[in-house]
Amino acid sequence: MALRLVQVNFKARDDAALGQFWAEALGWEVSSEAPGVTNLEPEGVAWPDPAGFYLDFVAVPDPESVKYRVHLDLATTSPAHQAELVARLMKLGATPADVGQGDVPWTVLADPEGNVFCVLEPREVYRDTGPIATLVVDCADPRGMARFWGEAVSWTVHEVTDDHARLRSAEGVGPYLEFLRTMPSARTVWNRIHLDLLPDPVDDQAAEVTRLRALGATPADVGQGAVSWQVLADPEGNEFCVLGRG
Repeated sequence: MALRLVQVNFKARDDAALGQFWAEALGWEVSSEAPGVTNLEPEGVAWPDPAGFYLDFVAVPDPESVKYRVHLDLATTSPAHQAELVARLMKLGATPADVGQGDVPWTVLADPEGNVFCVLEPREVYRDTGPIATLVVDCADPRGMARFWGEAVSWTVHEVTDDHARLRSAEGVGPYLEFLRTMPSARTVWNRIHLDLLPDPVDDQAAEVTRLRALGATPADVGQGAVSWQVLADPEGNEFCVLGRG
């Protein structure tokens, strides 16, 4: 059995418009599996290529959440590339965002629906990730989250401290998954951005859900109804989906 982190799922007011923004931002291709769903994949990569990583945008009536606990960091290769990328993203509709970052070398922006993301200064650790450097999750206990997610998807832990943990696929491809210690805050609704996991083979969904629950995941109800995927929450309450045969 295996479980792969395959995509990031965004709740959106307008999935097509938000998907188009991110497609142009990343240089990725756009498709749609159903009305109200926009799918992005790197050029030349088709679902469910195990080497691929994807973004999904799903239209919902009210995508707002109390706090954006998950965000993307984009990689750059030079100061000139960082400046060019920020300028291009703002022309596409991104806006500057202040999340209390102060004077830092990265640039914080928000996409057209308010999802905050960062354009990083060049960092050697992200030189081979592709345009998405890392998926960042705010949490109270990076060590605990690294243990859970490392076992959940069999990713390698590259760094772990009381304040920060960094994981990546065992194959050393695609973005990192990072957990950043932040001050706890009240949360009354689900996250606007979440992770989707794919069993391999997909028919092992039930067994993988059982395994994840033994690791500390709990069932979650985000109003999904009768669907082919299973919604769970990690030990700090972040929802994620275990995909099934649709």
